[in-house]
Order: sequence, then structure tokens, then C-alpha cells
Amino acid sequence: MINRRDFLATTAGVGASLGLTPRLLAALSALPQGQLLQRAIPSTGEKIPVVGLGSSATFASVARTEDVTALRAVFQTMVERGGRVFDTAPGYGASEEVAGRIVNELGIANKLFWATKVNVAGRGGSAADPAAARAQIETSLSRFKQPKIDLMQVHNMGDPPTQLKIAREFKAAGKVRYVGITTTFPNQYASLIDVMRNEPLDFIGVDYAADNRDVEDVILPLAQEKKIAVLAYAPFGRTSLFRRAANTPLPEWAKEFDASSYAQFFLKFCLSHPAITAITPATSQAKNMIDNLGGGMGRIPTAAQREQIIKFVDALPALPGR
Repeated sequence: MINRRDFLATTAGVGASLGLTPRLLAALSALPQGQLLQRAIPSTGEKIPVVGLGSSATFASVARTEDVTALRAVFQTMVERGGRVFDTAPGYGASEEVAGRIVNELGIANKLFWATKVNVAGRGGSAADPAAARAQIETSLSRFKQPKIDLMQVHNMGDPPTQLKIAREFKAAGKVRYVGITTTFPNQYASLIDVMRNEPLDFIGVDYAADNRDVEDVILPLAQEKKIAVLAYAPFGRTSLFRRAANTPLPEWAKEFDASSYAQFFLKFCLSHPAITAITPATSQAKNMIDNLGGGMGRIPTAAQREQIIKFVDALPALPGR
């Protein structure tokens, strides 16, 4: 039987673009598997797995190419290991369209928790055209080929009064299950806080990482107070954490909360904050998907271990130019 180390070595050796062979998939399914943790969506109590898949960055880059075999392998691997949450957006290039095609070809579309976004507002806070927003949501529905989108979020604070209202129209019509809003831009945090305080929301999506903790000040406590679920984006600091830790061994004490890689170390930090419902790191490689899902298994850092992680990360070498 192939073990996890052999599996990762094999997939790395053949190249991520080749994806997973049936033999490797069969071997993976036979491995002893930890239980992927789940957390409840506060507005309903429905539970979702704490680690999923995002579709920006490297995922989006591969989605633009002719060969998307590697992305098929990522989806297969996620579902094989109990993952469900998939976060995408029309603004991520071909990601939403390609993902919809892949999962329907694989017959797993109904196994996923689909989270996508709407934003037809121009840059600089301009107004959104309601007809264009409705058309964008209908396009997303046609791409997923599912009767409902699980989560529709207003992307990057695009005209919340107009687009949240439209998202709620689709929810009332039974075509959307949850409504939310996102930003990964600190200069929009004040606007996000205002919306959180004054609008009924099921979800928010924000950037959060061990080296990017600003949302801990107001946004995450407010989410807990208002019973809003939180999707954490960019949990690796947009790769800055991997680059900073490149020449530093993973600390031995990471084993105390079952982290065997830096990906798991950084993901478990995010999950150690009780406001975080799920994390959606983007990847285009099945081996990384396996590694990421491991971040949602086993023990989660305690409050004391969180502080230990923060001190460790803050002491890592700074990147040039930062």
C-alpha cells in the first residue's frame, strides 16, 4: 500500500499537470483518513468542513489554459478526503466556468458547497446595474448546473445596497441559500464593519493569516456578536508566509496540534480563532489539496499555542522590500 509520503513524492515526480492516476486515487482512498473538522454556520446551524478550495491565484492561472487535468485532480482529491467548500467568483477569470464544467463532468457538483460572488459595480465605488447583477448570478447558476447556489456574496464591497438586495431576491426565490459580502482590502474594512452592523448577513469573507491579523481587532469579534459565518481568504499571506519560512524548519512543537507541514501550521492558526468557519486556500495541485485538508484534521491550537505561533511568525525574516 502506498503511504502519504510516497503518494506526495509520486505526484510531485510525475508533475501536478498530470493529476492523479486511478491507481493513486485508489491508494489514497485506502489510506487511514482523519476526520475533517466541521463548524456550524451561525445563522442556521448547518455544518460545513473547515478547509475547502479557493479558485483565485494558481487555480485561476491553470483555468486559463487548455489542459485543466490538474484541476480535475484537485476536485477529486478534495471530495475524496471529505472537503466540500468551493469558493469562486466571476472576477477570477475562467475559474468559475471551468470549475462548473469539471465538477459536472466528474458527477460531484451536488457534493460541494458552492460559494460564488456578484459584482458588476465599477472601481471607485460606482453604482451597480441591477440588471447586470441579476444576469451575472443567472450565469453562475447556469455554470454550476445546480438548482441553488449555496452562498452568494457581494465581491469586494461592490455597491452593497444594490447587490445585497439582489442577492436576497435570489435567496427569497429559492435560488440562493446564504448571502454575504467580502473584502480583502484593508481600506474597505470600515465599510465592511458598517454593513455588518446594519445588514442581515449569513457570511463574510476576509483575508486572514498568521502575518495578517488586522481583522482580529473588530471584524472577527463583530462576526461572533452578530452570528455571521466567516470564510478566511489568503491564509498563507498570499504566499508570504511560505517565503519567509523557507529556510526555517517547522518547529517541533507544531506536533502538539498535529501540524506536519507549514501549510497545516498556518491553516490551523486561522482555525484557532473561533470566529473562523472555514478556510479556502487556492491551489492547482492535488498534493497541496491533501496537505491543506490535513490542516482541518486533528487538534487545533489552544490560546497559548496561538500566541506561540504569533511570536514564531513575527520573528521570521522579513521579505525584501517589506
